[in-house]
Amino acid sequence: MKINSVSAVYPNYRHVVKSWRTNMWQIVVRVETDSGVTGFGYGGGGRAAVEVLNGHFAELLEGRTIDSTNDIETLWDELYDASIPYGRKGVAIMALSGVDLALWDALGKAERKPVASLVGEIDKERVRSYATGGDTEWYAELGFTAHKMPHRWTGSPEDIDSAVAAARRAREVFGPSAEIMFDVYMSWDSDVTVEMAKRLAEFKMHWFEDVLTPDDLVANAALRPLVNPTLIAGGEHEFTHVGFADVARTGAYDVWQPDITWCGGLTAGLRIVKLGVESGAQVVPHRGGEVWGLHLIAASACEDFAEVLPGTRGVRRDDLWLGEPQAQDGYLTINDEPGFGVNLNEHML
Repeated sequence: MKINSVSAVYPNYRHVVKSWRTNMWQIVVRVETDSGVTGFGYGGGGRAAVEVLNGHFAELLEGRTIDSTNDIETLWDELYDASIPYGRKGVAIMALSGVDLALWDALGKAERKPVASLVGEIDKERVRSYATGGDTEWYAELGFTAHKMPHRWTGSPEDIDSAVAAARRAREVFGPSAEIMFDVYMSWDSDVTVEMAKRLAEFKMHWFEDVLTPDDLVANAALRPLVNPTLIAGGEHEFTHVGFADVARTGAYDVWQPDITWCGGLTAGLRIVKLGVESGAQVVPHRGGEVWGLHLIAASACEDFAEVLPGTRGVRRDDLWLGEPQAQDGYLTINDEPGFGVNLNEHML
């Protein structure tokens, strides 16, 4: 089938004021083909990525043919090469992620197969999921057996006390066999990380996530033996297999967390997983409970572990994608619908 048109739109989210998400959050990509199939994808980069897609990438893609996954890989390489002068990381790759996922969705629909079946043999019928957020008790009630909590270091000694209190509460609520993690969003430094590992040792933390910035790969690597057996996780702000090759060379993380809607889509994700396996790292995609990462997890060497963001008890959610699998007793199952198996909530555009 041939690509008739490629278009992107920035949905009407309720954004956090004075946050990068206000202008640079997730975009919807639509690929129309001459066979009547429409592929949808999800990317990042907000309004800037929309410009990249509706201008440069659309010109390169319209009229091109998609008959196999090899064609998608070829198009990925061409778009990456063409955007090198302004790309390689960041907004351009976030835009590339959205169109790559839309191409995979279109091919799955054309072949009447779930995307996971295009990736490979589905060897994880049920994927264990972990709940990210602050509503610890509710997540336990929902049946999750793993929980990731936010924590931010402000420089106050009380921040250590708050981390200890949160970890203690999570362990009490979830029990001794649950996986408990902290996402600190680049707010700790090396000294804080080592001190936290000591203070939190009794709670057997599974990992610390994003303790340093993605530019501090060598320093991240140096922390791994200092906080063991707690793992160092990161990579949601890294881009493409080229960027993760640096992660592999430095040994920066025990757990790699590419975001499939940011890192270059499914095509880049498959290459990153291959690198991770060769490096002996665990690959646990960021927001992997969303369909874009879930199909990769189900049919690849990713860990059997997917992130879900349930929100907060009683707070209404606006779902942009309809039909996404919902966690049941802490597990996710992909459906057998063609493509990624979701429909777009047009009202949110």
